[in-house]
Amino acid sequence: MTKTMSYYPGCSSQASAVHLDTSLRAVMGKLGVQLRDVEDWNCCGASVGHIEGGHLGQAALSGRNLANAQAAGGEDFVTPCAACYLNSHYTNEKIRENPTLKAQVNEALAEAGKSYDGGLHVRHACEVIVNDIGVDKVKEQVTNPLTGMKMAGWVGCQTVRPFANTERGGTWETYDDPSFLDDFIAACGAEAVPFKGKTKCCGGSVSVMSPDKTLHLMKDILDEVKASGAEAVVTPCPLCQTNLEMYQPQINKAFGTDFNYPVLFYSQVMAVAFGLEGKTDAALHQHLIPPEALLSKAK
Repeated sequence: MTKTMSYYPGCSSQASAVHLDTSLRAVMGKLGVQLRDVEDWNCCGASVGHIEGGHLGQAALSGRNLANAQAAGGEDFVTPCAACYLNSHYTNEKIRENPTLKAQVNEALAEAGKSYDGGLHVRHACEVIVNDIGVDKVKEQVTNPLTGMKMAGWVGCQTVRPFANTERGGTWETYDDPSFLDDFIAACGAEAVPFKGKTKCCGGSVSVMSPDKTLHLMKDILDEVKASGAEAVVTPCPLCQTNLEMYQPQINKAFGTDFNYPVLFYSQVMAVAFGLEGKTDAALHQHLIPPEALLSKAK
């Protein structure tokens, strides 16, 4: 049976993480989830929204997306982006529990003829896969197992913190030693190598603005990837993926290293393992560092 969910792709889906968006849509269709895009969605503000927008401005941005989703139907509101999830889930919960904030957000939304009552449930795409679909269902879809591949599951610092181990967050994962990526990788037939750096921070948006301040953070992650024996990194986070892939040449120049690791999205790994097409479904052509081993297994 197909389940429909309101889908908020977020800004990165239009550019740096188009391969996450493309592959997730393909994978969710195979797993029985229909993603219905939130109409006329806007940026959630992400990290930089806090710099100038203030708390109410930030809440109004997410509130508008939630209002649009609720107007189209009452399905759960799902997003694949860590930052989008943090902002949207946080705002939703605060609107539900704080009448003053709810009134302020609705005052702002009223200027555009919109309103939101806090009635939706905001969820991360990975939590939906774990709790609603189940890893066994993922395994059932595998027709092209990724036997012999070694992958390091790098969750990053935001996807599971602070909401993953809360009731409204789905109580689907621990903060400090998450296992869902390892489970996804193993379900696809690859080996999830032991990886100590799975929740280390890449510097986030600071890396985008001032990479000189964060290259050492990314080097630490890549050092542990190398020590693990992995041939590729797998992550759920758009900004993590962009930073760790994009800055490897700069890290090599600064530290005399020779890193050249593809950084994949879990949904791309699933798409290939599901026997879907490597370009149109898994979007493997979107990488700066070509994932040669996965490309060789793709249809």
